[in-house]
Amino acid sequence: MSITGGHVVDLGRGLHAWLPPKRGWGLANCGLLVSPRGALWIDTPYDPVLAGQFLAESTKLLPAGVTVDRVIVTHANGDHFWGAGVLPDAEIIATREARDHIHYEPTPKQQHALVNGSDPAGPLGAYLGRHFGSFDWSRTEPVRPTTYFTGELELTLGEYPVRIAALPPAHTTGDLMVHLPAQSAVFSGDIIFSSTPGQPGDHPIHWAGPLSNVIAACEQILATGAETIVPGHGPVLDRAGVRDHIAYLEYVRERAHALHAAGVPAPEAARRVIGEGRHPELGLPERLLVTIGSEYRQLDGSEMPGVLQVMTEVAVLAREVEQEAEQGAEQGLDREAEPAREPAGAVE
Repeated sequence: MSITGGHVVDLGRGLHAWLPPKRGWGLANCGLLVSPRGALWIDTPYDPVLAGQFLAESTKLLPAGVTVDRVIVTHANGDHFWGAGVLPDAEIIATREARDHIHYEPTPKQQHALVNGSDPAGPLGAYLGRHFGSFDWSRTEPVRPTTYFTGELELTLGEYPVRIAALPPAHTTGDLMVHLPAQSAVFSGDIIFSSTPGQPGDHPIHWAGPLSNVIAACEQILATGAETIVPGHGPVLDRAGVRDHIAYLEYVRERAHALHAAGVPAPEAARRVIGEGRHPELGLPERLLVTIGSEYRQLDGSEMPGVLQVMTEVAVLAREVEQEAEQGAEQGLDREAEPAREPAGAVE
């Protein structure tokens, strides 16, 4: 069953954010900038169904004769990229370094076959089915950027400047941010996975790192002076929200470095950080395995494993975390069911 129900938020001066209906894997925020002379997207939804919904909502906001003819891709994860197929004639802009991550991930059809063909009784198959089974890439062809750049790129859309800056390896090897000075806004891509008390998000996942680069990119976003930050996932943030996210990243970095120095393997380090319960409001804690693993590779120079191996380890950890939570809940119920005991020395 497909996911539906994303909604559009008006951020002013022709800028809109399309926000998915819930948190979870693959549910990324997207942007639409409209002027009388044209329109562009910042990122795309994951599959043709969601991308079609975003296109329908975008079309309602376009002036007569205007189409969406340009897509800026903040990075090459499929959930920000593969939906561009619904705009077959659009220019697709990405960093030159994004090509490395395009080749790291499976193609859409390969991923569809993996999600739907894996053993549902095994950890990986069960995990993929639960978190990715709602998407449909059965007829999705690979999307290729048409324009690559390095450094910085400045565009104009009518009266609005669009400043694009490539970033050092952080979430992936080819991240960029989009600064819209007229709207005092930045689209950060997955440099930021946001969470607020009223709308909790998920734990970030960073494939490249190091976390110092992710933190530096957050600081670069703040340095633009923008008041509105649209993250790759989660609710729209103000500047204080970005600072809160930096504090989260610093915590994970400190723990990863301390556990690495103590000789703790990365999977066990992820388990320990999850067990500390520092951020119980965040979903998908198993993704810490990827982020901490990336930080470990920066420290010891090891090679990045294949995506299938990484996701298998994530799925196994998720099952362990769920089982521990279930055992804890059962033990809590058992304690509640125990009859009250008389204190020592009590008399009837």
